Amino acid sequence: MVALGFGLAACDSNVGTRLANLDLDLRGTAGGLDTSSAARTATQNRPRPDARGIISYPNYQVAVAERGDTVADVATRIGVNPQDLASYNGLRPTDKLNKGEVLALRSPVTAAPAPGDETRPLDITQIATTAIGRAPQTPGADAAPRVDGPEPIRHQVARGETAYSIARLYNVSARSLADWNGLGADLEVREGQYLLIPVALDGTQTVKAAPVETAAVITPGAGTPTPPPPSAVKPLPDEKIEPKQTAAPAAAAPKATAAPKLLTPVSGEVLRPYKKRSNEGIDIAASAGTPVKAAADGEVAAITRDTDQVPILVLRHPGNLLTVYANISDITVKKGDKVSRGKSIAKVGKGDPSFLHFEVREGFESVNPAPFLK
Repeated sequence: MVALGFGLAACDSNVGTRLANLDLDLRGTAGGLDTSSAARTATQNRPRPDARGIISYPNYQVAVAERGDTVADVATRIGVNPQDLASYNGLRPTDKLNKGEVLALRSPVTAAPAPGDETRPLDITQIATTAIGRAPQTPGADAAPRVDGPEPIRHQVARGETAYSIARLYNVSARSLADWNGLGADLEVREGQYLLIPVALDGTQTVKAAPVETAAVITPGAGTPTPPPPSAVKPLPDEKIEPKQTAAPAAAAPKATAAPKLLTPVSGEVLRPYKKRSNEGIDIAASAGTPVKAAADGEVAAITRDTDQVPILVLRHPGNLLTVYANISDITVKKGDKVSRGKSIAKVGKGDPSFLHFEVREGFESVNPAPFLK
């Protein structure tokens, strides 16, 4: 079992246990109920991460910190941008982490760099890794192994929530929640933090407990709520709201900015449409050797390869926009080159059928290319 980080040197060894069993959210005074023993669903141990600290589930990955790590240390070890990893988890790159603390990853991390290639920049190239989702992954000794079994729920901490309230919400113990997420001795959580909800021993996923309905409490001396008068059933005769109704859409219209128009890199039928976390782009049918054109003016941000050593090219465009081109060959540009819309940057690679995999990303998040290409 992963150590909790209940660093209580020279203290009673049972203090950590007693602390986890307390229910600090509930008040034991004024007749308050103690429900600390209610949330005690027996849970599994958290799966062990790989050598870099990655735990891979079917739909997401998390990174696990080692003793003394900062966010930047974890980012360097797994090959991602420190600022992006920090901001995604509501932290700063220099923030210290508990041993075993979990960080959510915005984009998947695949195999570690090959020997001699450790200095290859991954802050941009990592966003192209989902382009290889079009084909089965080639397992390797340094690839991040995927965990078999149920995938735990990821809960993002909202303002006002605590480890205890979250544990009760999913009917698990606060101790188990701390175990899975490397929480400190005070079980402190922060707004925006991602937590893994422990999986039950029988392999079932925990579900949110049904909310308890409570009757409205009237403060003594405050009186009872006043019912609305009969006149509130319909508006007063002189109440005119039409101008506000017509003005609101007009004011909102400028905010609805159209997606920038992109050039379709190759002409052809869409063999496989965009589907978030399944196919992060579109696959366009085209004959092998067909020129691949830049979708817009931009700069070559990265050139990398998938697990089958097929090149992947990433262009950076104004407005924090990226385009990704995969299943290509004969690249005619290099990293840092400026390219213009319509410029030939590569050719469609061989395949049966042959096609171009094309992605559009706003920052690190993939978006459906269709609105950009219409």
